[in-house]
Amino acid sequence: MTAHMSDLDDFAFCEQIIKRYSKSFYYAFSKLPDEKARAVYALYAFCRTADDSVDENLGSAAQLTALDKLKDELDRFAQKQEIDHPLWRALRVVFNTYDMDLEPFYDQIKGQRMDISFSAPKTLEDVETYSYYVAGSVGRMLLPIIASNSKVDCTDSAVSLGVAMQLTNILRDVGEDYRGKGRVYLPLEELQRADYGIEQLANAEINDSFIEVWEGMAKRAEELYDEFLECVSNFDQDSRFPVLVSAQVYRGILGSVRQNNYDCFARKNYVTKREMVRILSESIV
Repeated sequence: MTAHMSDLDDFAFCEQIIKRYSKSFYYAFSKLPDEKARAVYALYAFCRTADDSVDENLGSAAQLTALDKLKDELDRFAQKQEIDHPLWRALRVVFNTYDMDLEPFYDQIKGQRMDISFSAPKTLEDVETYSYYVAGSVGRMLLPIIASNSKVDCTDSAVSLGVAMQLTNILRDVGEDYRGKGRVYLPLEELQRADYGIEQLANAEINDSFIEVWEGMAKRAEELYDEFLECVSNFDQDSRFPVLVSAQVYRGILGSVRQNNYDCFARKNYVTKREMVRILSESIV
């Protein structure tokens, strides 16, 4: 389906959002064919809006009001009575073009609600459940676009990638989450088992106990990346490369934390341009 000029303006609005907030995702997904890339930008813009409902409002009442507004807009969209706004107009084109499912969009909003009424996860399973709602849901949203011709159901694979990426975010942002939000996303039972207390976390102590907990979660993230990799050959041929690159770039963040001696308190860990070039050259499929 060829996009009309007004549609292109709507997608340009969405593209600006992904460009502004996630250079690594933009870098990877801009390599898709134009129609698919535009669809991904629209999905990203929706997820960003859900995220901003929480990040840009002070206090849980204002955050919940913003999320309720987004859910109402999604309800209207579901009834084909969406509001006149670039995001929703772009999403309508996406839904008209691909065999999309509304459920993961509602799951994404549920994930943001979980963030508002936050309680520290007790187990790794709790972390993964939360990670499904905020990130595995995104994998499900993307699936009809990047695996549109697949003869195999790639849902588990797409969810694994989303969850792996969210675990990576958590492992990268331990210090920021605690300092900025007073939140601990590392499983409390694992911290207890390793005899690593919240006071030590507050003091940004990096010792064998911390590394043990961090590595336990990182190993799980790597298992999930591997599960995704096993299924990547079932994705559309024109989509494998960008998805593989985004997965490998994200996985590379774990290596960056390790190289920086597990300092995810004072340092911002990321994949360098040089490392990105290496990943690119190794991701040709």
